[in-house]
Amino acid sequence: MDLQQRGIVGLLLLVSSLIIAITAAGPALAKGPTVERQRPVKDALKLVREGRRAFRYDTFGSERFWGDRLRLHEALTTVSPTTALAVGLKVDRNALPSSIVKALKAGQVDLADPAVTVALLQLDAVVGVQGFFESGELTSVGIRCALCHSTVDDSLAPGIGRRLDGWANRDLDVGTIISLAPDLGVFTSLLGADADTVRAVLTSWGPGKFDASLLLDGKALREDGKPGAVLIPPAFGLAGVNLHTWTGWGSVSHWNALVANLEMGGVGTFVDRRLDDATRFPIAAREGFGDIRNDEDRITPKLAALQLYQLALRPPKAPRGSFDRAAAKRGKAVFNGQGRCADCHVPPLFTEPGHNLHTPEEMGIDSFQADRSPTGQYRTAPLAGLWTHGKGGYFHDGRFEALIDVVNHYDGWFGLELSSDEKADLIEYLKSI
Repeated sequence: MDLQQRGIVGLLLLVSSLIIAITAAGPALAKGPTVERQRPVKDALKLVREGRRAFRYDTFGSERFWGDRLRLHEALTTVSPTTALAVGLKVDRNALPSSIVKALKAGQVDLADPAVTVALLQLDAVVGVQGFFESGELTSVGIRCALCHSTVDDSLAPGIGRRLDGWANRDLDVGTIISLAPDLGVFTSLLGADADTVRAVLTSWGPGKFDASLLLDGKALREDGKPGAVLIPPAFGLAGVNLHTWTGWGSVSHWNALVANLEMGGVGTFVDRRLDDATRFPIAAREGFGDIRNDEDRITPKLAALQLYQLALRPPKAPRGSFDRAAAKRGKAVFNGQGRCADCHVPPLFTEPGHNLHTPEEMGIDSFQADRSPTGQYRTAPLAGLWTHGKGGYFHDGRFEALIDVVNHYDGWFGLELSSDEKADLIEYLKSI
């Protein structure tokens, strides 16, 4: 074998050795010595589970507000399950022992007894509410996201059933529940009003409504004298949507942080220096709500998981038989055509894929609620699952009692000249989305 041949053989042996070495080290090289392998699907599922847990069960330390300051737990010990259900509180049947489920079915539970309410809190069966106990005595209470943004399927009894996360609880009378608290000092101090006035404002909201801006700007009433509260929106169907509140304050993560810190009374960190605007937000600016800091932060570490869980909540499909299919098919053509609904409610998001805000002038309505936000505008609400949250009316404040009122408003505002049949078909399509 000459020198050239020996060189070729040596080169082949070297290449073979390298191939064997690379093959053996393949998994280690693929992972890398310091870079962790990305597992987005596995990581996402883990976050979704964590987010569901936080959404359903985390109080974020809000018991310091609802229990220590308002002493709401003292009022709850006097409230019967019948009264609790009447103000929209819900009971998770999956948290009930089978013996209680059987007793409820047989009508053997005294729903007029306040002690049963306390027992339900001990079982952690009241959706969105956590009771804290010492030696069997209710000593405090905190609230969770699910209080407003979950309901139940009524499979056991009205107000008692399996959880429906993300659904707007349009039965929940938040204001009346707060008004039961023995100590409303935090509200009287912030609003500069006496307790009777505060209770009158709170009880004026009605079921399914909440005024998140009241403790920011102090405006209890609209110009027409009606309460300034808005409808509780659903927390499903928000994936792909830019802004997630009625007036476009921000995304899911922003609003979760604001609500958990400023509305729920949780313990965390929140920064939104738009609240330093003393003209628009006099109370928030005075109290420094635009920059909240706590040594203990029980909110910020949960925001990512909460956001992912809420974005994973799909809108529920309309039940079979709840709308006329043939009419809905015709209504879809109206929605996308002469009705011009799809100009803003772009399928399948049913809001603009991008910047989804409009001025009050564009919508043909007043600016009261828009002016209470940093944007001065209204968000194009995503319509999927609309059939689940018609109770209480439509638009941000429920000003339109029925879908026909919404259709008539836009028909007149935009000069659409829809026929009565086209309007009827359009409504059937809206019910089907």
